[in-house]
Amino acid sequence: MSVPRTPMTRGGYEKLKEELERLKRVERHAITRAIAEARAHGDLSENAEYHAARERQSFIEGRIAELETKVGAAEVIDPPTSGDRVTFGSAVVLEDESGKEYRYQIVGSDEADPPRGRISILAPLARTLIGKKVGDTVTAQLPAGTKTFEILKANFAWSD
Repeated sequence: MSVPRTPMTRGGYEKLKEELERLKRVERHAITRAIAEARAHGDLSENAEYHAARERQSFIEGRIAELETKVGAAEVIDPPTSGDRVTFGSAVVLEDESGKEYRYQIVGSDEADPPRGRISILAPLARTLIGKKVGDTVTAQLPAGTKTFEILKANFAWSD
């Protein structure tokens, strides 16, 4: 059985890899030292430092396992920089009925950051936009209600 691939931009993939490497190379060694130091203090049954360090170690190892799975299942897709069809990785400018403009990039779930305009491919608005073209009008069922947008621009270089 094949592992389901998870779409991700190159930037999102690199961030996950950096966190994974930091946890493996820095955090894992630091917690091992903290456990050894706490163990040296004697009775482990009443040693709060030891228990806190072991809990932290459990968290770090769990996060490492989670990141290894995500990195292993990642399908890195470079965002399009031309064309007028909206796809994964596309940066878009939308205009609502009142004339207000919105700027979004459609990214993987792990790299979504809505306040910065990065919306998950699984978000209702992103699912509505996929496959549409510049000039199209779309109506999305959003958590706050139904909203209509016109796609003004697509597939330009995204900058934070």
